[in-house]
Amino acid sequence: MNRKALGLLSGGLDSTIAVGLMIDLGIEVIALNFTSPFCTCTSKNAGCKSHAIKAADKFGIKIKSVYMGQEYVDMVANPKHGYGRNLNPCLDCRIMMFKKAKDIMVEEGASFIFTGEVLGQRPMSQRRDAMNLIERDSGLKGLILRPLSARHFEPTIPEKEGIVDRERLLNLVGRSRRPQMELAEEMGIHDYPCASGGCLLTEYNFARRMKDLIHYSVIPDVRDTRLLRVGRHFRVDKDCKIIVGRDQSENERLERLSENDDYLFTVDGYEGPLVVLRGVIKDELIPITSQIAVRYSDAPKDREIPVRYKRKCDTVTTTVHARAIDDEKLIIIRI
Repeated sequence: MNRKALGLLSGGLDSTIAVGLMIDLGIEVIALNFTSPFCTCTSKNAGCKSHAIKAADKFGIKIKSVYMGQEYVDMVANPKHGYGRNLNPCLDCRIMMFKKAKDIMVEEGASFIFTGEVLGQRPMSQRRDAMNLIERDSGLKGLILRPLSARHFEPTIPEKEGIVDRERLLNLVGRSRRPQMELAEEMGIHDYPCASGGCLLTEYNFARRMKDLIHYSVIPDVRDTRLLRVGRHFRVDKDCKIIVGRDQSENERLERLSENDDYLFTVDGYEGPLVVLRGVIKDELIPITSQIAVRYSDAPKDREIPVRYKRKCDTVTTTVHARAIDDEKLIIIRI
């Protein structure tokens, strides 16, 4: 066993501190950053990936980034160990990450993996029994070191072999972040995002949309998950849904994310949203989609208004007339 380790670095406070501690212990660290379609903090300039890169630069270490796409969506649709409070498959998520980390550990010639996890900090994945299960199912028994809580666990292999000095590891436990904040101050770490975990699947409204997608899709597509972040969503048919932009930036994003077979609706002559009709399009869904477009536009709600629509890949536009849908009907179909 050598003194090289792979550190899971989210860019958050705990993982950044863990990297600093391991470097102070004389370990050669390679950082590994994971992202998925459900990260809440993936902006190019301020997201967790960006912060992970900044942290790696601060410490002068190599960083590898791994995006988990369709395979991650497949796991979310059918997790072996179930969900947390909403639709968060935390155990299966961690197992998937660690399995990938194990492969990269071998590729990089590292001897073990470490994380910034704190015992008892998160109710589903950071219980002692859950951590043991994750370690077992990822095939990394004895090779996952958690330096912030190490004194609460049996020594890992690198500790037993003297690679890591156990006496210099910490004994943090529970949900309070005050000890980590004090450590960060001592280490000169001042920028640490995503204290809440940064996963859309833990958020009730997003989880509800994702449940709808899973229920009505044979195989949920990663492209559809991107659309779940945008606009108002309505389920009008088991094979079809409507998405309504809430402002100009969302209209532009809906335009980019829409597929060639999607139908796009706009109200003629008035400011309003881009409305996307996605799925198996039936003629009888055109009127209700048009009514929804009028409802969320600046057009008068008491008379019929012209609405233009076309399939995205087409050049010919069709015009229909529609009156705004009643709010009582919207409540029934809103996801």
